[in-house]
Amino acid sequence: MTASDQKVVIVTGASRGIGAGVVEGYRKLGHAVVATSRSIGPSDDPQVHTVPGDLADPRTAERVVDAALERFGRVDTLVNNAGSFLAKPFTAYTDDDFAAMVGLNLAGFFGITRRAVARMLEQGSGHVVTLTTSLVEHPMRAVPSVLASLTKGGLDAATRSLAIECAGSGVRVNAVSPGIIKTPMHPVEAHEAYAGLHPLGRMGEIDEIVHAVLYLESATFVTGETLHVDGGQSAGH
Repeated sequence: MTASDQKVVIVTGASRGIGAGVVEGYRKLGHAVVATSRSIGPSDDPQVHTVPGDLADPRTAERVVDAALERFGRVDTLVNNAGSFLAKPFTAYTDDDFAAMVGLNLAGFFGITRRAVARMLEQGSGHVVTLTTSLVEHPMRAVPSVLASLTKGGLDAATRSLAIECAGSGVRVNAVSPGIIKTPMHPVEAHEAYAGLHPLGRMGEIDEIVHAVLYLESATFVTGETLHVDGGQSAGH
């Protein structure tokens, strides 16, 4: 494979958990990766270029996309994994909570997706995958999450809208809607309780989300789809 035909993926929230798993999955496919998060450090892999920064700042999005073009010459896929989740009763949310979740979940998505899609449209090909949450469609009393639904619900709707806008241009747009996944953000002592929130009776594994993202990568007749990987949450309880 030459540098000119190697596929290039941008992965946000890439330093740990699902994001780190997605980076590994795409590297196994032979993609070059531009990985970003607030805390990410350098990579030993010459085909993984890291860009630290906060996506709530639009300058970070500009640096990430510019790095992909300067280092690898193209952008084929964007995986919008970075996001914030805060479970509180609605009236307990603060103005700072609102600003933080809108800043990362919505403004962060907007800044980097707009720049990446512009490049994909120039190329005549590309793919965007965004991580949402099944709480958007199936709220649970046990997990008060209005701000997650407000912001991630916007991403779910934007996925379909952007997919149709780009459908004639060679650019596909999809989403993956996870349940609660075993990542470092969830303490082990809470796993049993979280497992009980899924009809299948367990939490999801990082690899199961990675497999869903990579399926959508290869599914060239799929666009505007939200793929639920949530142990049955979206179907009911």
